[in-house]
Amino acid sequence: MALVASAAACGGGGEETAGGEACGSKIAFFGALTGSSAALGINENNGVKLAVDKYNKANPDCKVEQVELDSQGSPDQAPQLAQRAIDDEKILGIVGPAYSGESEAANPLFSEAGLVHITASATNPTLAQQKWPTFFRAVGNDLSQGPAAGTYIKNVLKAEKVYVIDDQSAYGAGLSDEVKKLLGATVVGTDKVQGEGKQTDFSASVTKVKSSGATVVFYGGYYQEAGLIRKQLTGAGVTATLVAGDGVNDPAYISSAGQTAAEGTILTCPCQPATRAKGTFAADYQALNGVAPGTYSDTAFDAANILLAGIKDGKSTREGLLEFVKGYSGEGVSATYKFTETGELDPAQVKVWAYKIQGGKVVPDQEIPKA
Repeated sequence: MALVASAAACGGGGEETAGGEACGSKIAFFGALTGSSAALGINENNGVKLAVDKYNKANPDCKVEQVELDSQGSPDQAPQLAQRAIDDEKILGIVGPAYSGESEAANPLFSEAGLVHITASATNPTLAQQKWPTFFRAVGNDLSQGPAAGTYIKNVLKAEKVYVIDDQSAYGAGLSDEVKKLLGATVVGTDKVQGEGKQTDFSASVTKVKSSGATVVFYGGYYQEAGLIRKQLTGAGVTATLVAGDGVNDPAYISSAGQTAAEGTILTCPCQPATRAKGTFAADYQALNGVAPGTYSDTAFDAANILLAGIKDGKSTREGLLEFVKGYSGEGVSATYKFTETGELDPAQVKVWAYKIQGGKVVPDQEIPKA
């Protein structure tokens, strides 16, 4: 496990010494494990689980415990979950929150408590702009993903008319705004819907799309609503290609839309295909969890390993682990990690991929050149 092996050489800060002081520490995963947005959270939690399993096998006399904090993807539940983590003094670091909306609700509390958190998937750019000293992001943000999606729509799909819909969430609206900026006058209409399972009838949006003559629909939001929108578009005879971001990049989208309707959908992600992660990650993940790795499984694994590297280095306090992460530089299975002053992943490491629904599966299409 390269991240842990190189811990002492590439971490920063802290006066603690390696040894038993950090034994019995905990790290937590914070994200949806149940509810309509659970699929991506489960991917990430399983990645954290693998990292902790590997760490404990390598350190049987000084194990770390994983805590699961199920937010159901809801910003309303995030503050109480954050407080629960803060109140457990053995929790030294968090992988998450997984979604941007819940991050906006939880991150101020983590910042006040000095509890370091590395999100593997929350991509709204404004999160870093808050300058929370405990915030770190293991993937690119929507300032990279949004323009990349727009570039794909423009240069690969060569769309002349695009309709943009978002779910009004911090993530969905923010991503859609970036797409609209790049496409400009190509966007012939916009609409807003409700996410978090609050809306199932999208006939009004379908009618607007149909009358617009758009050949591409971009959706900013999560897979459950995206699937229903795609299903209802197809049912109304709309053949426009649906393009969506990483919040839809999961096989659960195909279940929601139905395989026939989902076919040909384009999904973007500021992440490489998890099955292409370095080393034995994919095989180890499959062996432990009984399923292949999915979107953000690998980045969550890497985020957990950064925290575990600090614990291995003897950082037994929240302050020590926070300083370690600030100064961290190392190789993961998904990327090389080094963070900016605002907690962003080094821009040189950010890559955005396009995926396609083909034959009932999410398959890699191509890496999208930077706009």
